[in-house]
Amino acid sequence: MARSLLSGLFVLLLCAIYVLGGRNFYKILDLDRSASEADIKKAYKRLSRKFHPDRNKAEGAEAKFVEITQAYEALSDPQKRQIYDRHGEEGLQAHEGGQHATNPFDVFSSFFGGGHGQRHDNVRRGPTMVSEFEVNLADVYTGNQVDFMIKKKILCDHCRGSGAHSDGDIKQCPTCGGSGVKIGKQQIFPGMYANTQTTCPQCSGKGKVIARVCKHCNGEKVIDHTGHYTLDVEKGMPEGHEVVFEGEGDQSAEWEAGDVVLRVRSSKVAGGWRRKESGLYWRETISVSEALLGFERNITHLDGHQVTINHPGVTQPGHVMVIKEEGMPIFHGHGHGDMFVEFNVVLPTVISEDMRTKLQTAFMTDKQRVKEEL
Repeated sequence: MARSLLSGLFVLLLCAIYVLGGRNFYKILDLDRSASEADIKKAYKRLSRKFHPDRNKAEGAEAKFVEITQAYEALSDPQKRQIYDRHGEEGLQAHEGGQHATNPFDVFSSFFGGGHGQRHDNVRRGPTMVSEFEVNLADVYTGNQVDFMIKKKILCDHCRGSGAHSDGDIKQCPTCGGSGVKIGKQQIFPGMYANTQTTCPQCSGKGKVIARVCKHCNGEKVIDHTGHYTLDVEKGMPEGHEVVFEGEGDQSAEWEAGDVVLRVRSSKVAGGWRRKESGLYWRETISVSEALLGFERNITHLDGHQVTINHPGVTQPGHVMVIKEEGMPIFHGHGHGDMFVEFNVVLPTVISEDMRTKLQTAFMTDKQRVKEEL
């Protein structure tokens, strides 16, 4: 009886722990509990774009988007994260005291600022790095993830962007007394002076000077760094489509890092597939006999599947065959564009006398044939 009672209490205890724990926000953002603030931002940036209802029409995408936003809200705020780590989601909800839930779409808009170049705060930001980026047309057709690297400046990991060997090496400027400005007098008229205020030449207006510079960055505050990133190439992505990597530009102690913008274009290969919006263009070479007598061929598409083309009659040089629904995928839509096959007829460089005679006979008109018989 006692054992049965203890077992029941143990089960109830486990249930209570589960309820108090609530959802695992770290798992929702695909992070571990030691994730940094930057890691949390990157995870939210990647997942919120992936599951945003405007881009992802799959069932359950909107619910996933809301859950991702709730996890980001909890973990991006240091105080909320501390409460969550100690008491779980239920403890966090109790702390907030039933406050009105934030609109997840407002959080998304605030995070991305409505697109690069449109910020809603007054924080000084670094320049936006814009780069042309070429991918294989096959990747745009099928969708793919492409790894790439960016060389940029990041804050020195030794001095954390101060430029000093240690915190104790950052001193008050002796010239301006820490004000960042130098006060002087300038004579306007004999016996009349005006006070002047200029930026302190020693500290450049910062009010602080460095007694001993950081040996790791030589006082530059930043170091060279090669960042590794992954570009999500979406099916049917338009030529010149811009993908923004928020806050991944050059870092500085003077500003918040700007964005990296990739303008994605498909690489052009001589003699290969060509793209125009949702249409795909291919040039197929056929022989004279095929042009005259008809043919059937298979073309290997960008994803490897075979497209059968056949033309039983005469094919004129430059003739274009339209094959429906074999073009590029419609970006953020359904279906495909069309495929256009242009035919190039190759003539022989040399023909034998026997072939010449046969061709003359074959192409002889009725009038010429009667004249020949006479």
